[in-house]
Amino acid sequence: MKRSILPRLLQVVAGVVALYAAGFLLFVGTLPAKPSKTPRADAIVELTGGDARLDAAVALFENGTGKRLLITGVNKASTKQELKRISSGGPRFDCCADLGYDAEDTYGNAEEAAGWTARHHYKSLIVVTASYHMPRSLRLFHSLMPGVRLLPYPVEPDGVDMSAWWRPGTLHLLHNEYLKYVASFVMTAVDEHGDGGKSASAA
Repeated sequence: MKRSILPRLLQVVAGVVALYAAGFLLFVGTLPAKPSKTPRADAIVELTGGDARLDAAVALFENGTGKRLLITGVNKASTKQELKRISSGGPRFDCCADLGYDAEDTYGNAEEAAGWTARHHYKSLIVVTASYHMPRSLRLFHSLMPGVRLLPYPVEPDGVDMSAWWRPGTLHLLHNEYLKYVASFVMTAVDEHGDGGKSASAA
């Protein structure tokens, strides 16, 4: 009996591993690319995590894209004038850029953005974050703002070469993000049943 169970168990394990690997490859292969044309929306939300994201979001905003800009997940020690300086912000940044200090992870970003979007009655958002971070961000944003149109504007972070994703450093980064992306399906399913999911979230 034990001998007959072992081969079946190995087959199940092999199947799970193969499914996991296929899912990871699909995840990497379908990461969004920067759009060829500048998207248009009511507003812009940038998830902090590097100068490249901030620079891209502020450049879009200063060029007239969106009515307001939300930078969510800002370090509590950072000021608006400091972020304006390092991102080369202009007049629009002074009047119409908002800083969110409450978010500590991606779920928090989504919560912060959802509250801000509802207050301003926006129906569409450009979401600016790293390309590998975009699938999970969009999933969490959509979960909390199902009626809002989300337009991804992915940015490739400094020091991350997505064209050679199999290299150890980038592979490790992508694998960790894939795990969090898979976990986001559980989180959003819990949210849909009204139990909340913040305690299970990861940055």
